Amino acid sequence: MQQFSTFLLKEWRDSWRSFKLIWIPLVFLLLGVSDPLINYFLDDILQAVGNMPEGFEMILPELRPVDLLAASTGQFQSIGIIILIAAYIGTFSRERQNGTATLLYVRPISFSALFFSKWIVASIIAVVSAIAGYTGSMYYTVLLYGTVDWGKFFAMVGTYCVWLLLVMALIVAMSAAFQTAVAATITIVLVPLGLFMDSLIGSFWKVSPWKLSNYGMALLTDSVLMKNYWWTFGLVMVLMLVAIIFGIAMSKRNSGNVRL
Repeated sequence: MQQFSTFLLKEWRDSWRSFKLIWIPLVFLLLGVSDPLINYFLDDILQAVGNMPEGFEMILPELRPVDLLAASTGQFQSIGIIILIAAYIGTFSRERQNGTATLLYVRPISFSALFFSKWIVASIIAVVSAIAGYTGSMYYTVLLYGTVDWGKFFAMVGTYCVWLLLVMALIVAMSAAFQTAVAATITIVLVPLGLFMDSLIGSFWKVSPWKLSNYGMALLTDSVLMKNYWWTFGLVMVLMLVAIIFGIAMSKRNSGNVRL
């Protein structure tokens, strides 16, 4: 327990010194507020830009509050996840490559405590960032378009946070298992590319980890079959556990691959 507290404090300080505690939530906040603001003022923006043909008229669709929240979720699923991968894919591998891991491995340590400290801090920042993004999105959505059921909104945000816990477990586990470039490639294939493929051919199956955020959004409109939601939720929890076990094992196995 003492080692875990020490590692957790180290990771927290590293995140503060690298400003991840500040800039990642700010990026998610900007992503969250961009959709309701841009869509609301789009007509004014087009008129201000000018250079439109005479008589040109664009009829914009009337958006519902849930449409704006779905757009913000799409921003988090693309740009947001890429940012999280870039920020944390070197959690283990970069320490091995630059030799700083030797300061940890010179004495017997608990690799489970080491892994959990890195995953927990990364997950806290990811979850706080998502909450900041949804808070900004919801604020301007309510202000400009209307409200949604708050209970369903919190359920949707909670569901997305669980999805992020799996994403961060995969990122940290891949960093523990491979060099930074390889880990980044595998994680991009598993998460962003997996989300893209599921959006293309996911209609052939109802349960997959990539569907959890969509099912969370569907809670807002009561358009999800709860059986599929809970099976997907359970699958995400199982995969998270597998990623954690794999990451702990790989961090111990690769402890000898430290560059001096």
